[in-house]
Amino acid sequence: MKVLLVSHHSFDLWMIPDSFAERLRKDFPAVNVVHLKRYTEFEAQLPDTEVTMTWSIRPEQFKFARKLRWIHSPAAAVHQLIFPELVNSDVILTNAREVHGPVVAEHVMGLIFALAKRIPQAVRLQSKHVWGQKIIWESHPPPRELSGATLGLVGLGSIGRDIARHAANLGMRVIAVREHPEKGKPENVVQVYSAAQLDEMLSQSDYVVLAVPTTSATRGLINAPRLAAMKPDAQLINVGRGPLVDDNALIEALRGRKIAGAALDVFVEEPLPADSPYWDLDNLLITPHTAGLTEKLWDRHYALFSENLRRYRAGETLLGLVNKQDGY
Repeated sequence: MKVLLVSHHSFDLWMIPDSFAERLRKDFPAVNVVHLKRYTEFEAQLPDTEVTMTWSIRPEQFKFARKLRWIHSPAAAVHQLIFPELVNSDVILTNAREVHGPVVAEHVMGLIFALAKRIPQAVRLQSKHVWGQKIIWESHPPPRELSGATLGLVGLGSIGRDIARHAANLGMRVIAVREHPEKGKPENVVQVYSAAQLDEMLSQSDYVVLAVPTTSATRGLINAPRLAAMKPDAQLINVGRGPLVDDNALIEALRGRKIAGAALDVFVEEPLPADSPYWDLDNLLITPHTAGLTEKLWDRHYALFSENLRRYRAGETLLGLVNKQDGY
């Protein structure tokens, strides 16, 4: 069987390293592992490929993949792969949500601490050589304790569950919205709401974290009415995908202090354009899509993919299966 690894990105960490392919060849000597560092040869390699690990494949390329049986995405989000030809095929789709969950959850907790303790404001004052104790205390909202605060999670996948665990250990009250509330209430979550009850969850939350994929149901999820449902001293955190948020509505809400602040790691357009109004908002913390960055990234990718390759060859159920109809 042939396994095709292909990636090309301007950011080196997102490129499949040579060591990844070398480890596969060593651990699976009967498998033909082909590693491409750009997509120019992708179509030529597809006809006899059975398994591919790739960020994307276009519909016009998919038609060449006559022997393809399994696509693995190194990303958690797979909206770029949800097109009719693939969705309606027998090709299995898996993603790396379990790879990214732990490190993204840590990043979220860092953002919550930064917002709660007014760290960005302190950094700005430091750059001006200002002793800002009184300024910070009189800011809106002032520094607060996390114990006893309510964290509202939108999404209870691998990232959401890890966030819930960390938050509960700090004494936070964790509530959540999930698409299928009938799946029950995970450990560390005190209340689960349906998607139709999102406004109710928002109205209770001191911190709202978006950790869901982009689908037709979640695109533009946080809009002006939803922001109006939040507490005036609440803060929004997005580590899901940029399209979850209506940018114009959030910019207006932050400018008008309709909510206290926000922290965004993801944006509709990345890199964020230099002329974006987001840059100049003093109640917004921007991290440049760094929530998933870790020196352990490709070791975790290898552990997942190699285990799945073993399972695939043995005819066993794969980890990280994507429901192609639902898009995640």
